Amino acid sequence: MKLKIEFGGGLELLFLNQRTHLIVIPSTVPQGDKNGQPGQPVDINFLVHWLKDNLLKERPELFIENGTVRPGILVLVNDTDWELEGEGGYQLKEDDEIVFISTLHGG
Repeated sequence: MKLKIEFGGGLELLFLNQRTHLIVIPSTVPQGDKNGQPGQPVDINFLVHWLKDNLLKERPELFIENGTVRPGILVLVNDTDWELEGEGGYQLKEDDEIVFISTLHGG
């Protein structure tokens, strides 16, 4: 399944200093994967762990906390707040665009 992933608000620095990533992930949770039940459709929870394992290059604590996106990161699914789409349980679809924006700023 092809997805467009974008990072903003400084998160891109953790992901190869690149704002946009076009990725391909399985459409169902693979056998033996620890991030879901094998054969189930993949969801944002699966994606978050996939990103951590495959694209995140440093400081995972700035992206993930307690198994999900840390507080202070806005997640958009096709330009809609993920809270309106079921948060981490949203089942991903081909060509979805997922945007992660940090709202935390140093000062």
